[in-house]
Amino acid sequence: MDKNDEHIKFMRRAIALAKEGMDKGAGGPFGALVVRNGEIISEGYNRVTSANDPTAHAEIVAIRDACEKLKSFQLDDCILYTSCEPCPMCLGAIYWARPKAVYYACNRNDAADIDFDDHFIYEELKKNIGERKIPFMSILRDEGKLVFKAWKENPDVVRY
Repeated sequence: MDKNDEHIKFMRRAIALAKEGMDKGAGGPFGALVVRNGEIISEGYNRVTSANDPTAHAEIVAIRDACEKLKSFQLDDCILYTSCEPCPMCLGAIYWARPKAVYYACNRNDAADIDFDDHFIYEELKKNIGERKIPFMSILRDEGKLVFKAWKENPDVVRY
């Protein structure tokens, strides 16, 4: 099987997971999987409504499971396949997990067409923190920075 056939096979699985989760009433129509060396390490579908967890997007579910199975907080030798272009939250998680590539089927406009519109979040990210719809206030910064200082000075922490 050539690489393109392999990508198609895994994307079809991500799309099937999206339908499976939707059919089970678990959440929105999104599926994802993590693959390493041509082998599926983990799979996930959106579980936002069934788990009452706004972070239980398909990509997050698949990333968490893969990291647990691989006993690593990074997926640098893995590929993520997802049925839709990742939202801003999932995009952040993907960058923290550091897979070597991401393949997606539908794009953010396709998601917006079925009322999953992340445009508002992208616009909020462009604003200064004091101009965002949800107020963010910094308090006790000096106390918080003491913990950061201790982290920076500790030679035994695992850096990432």
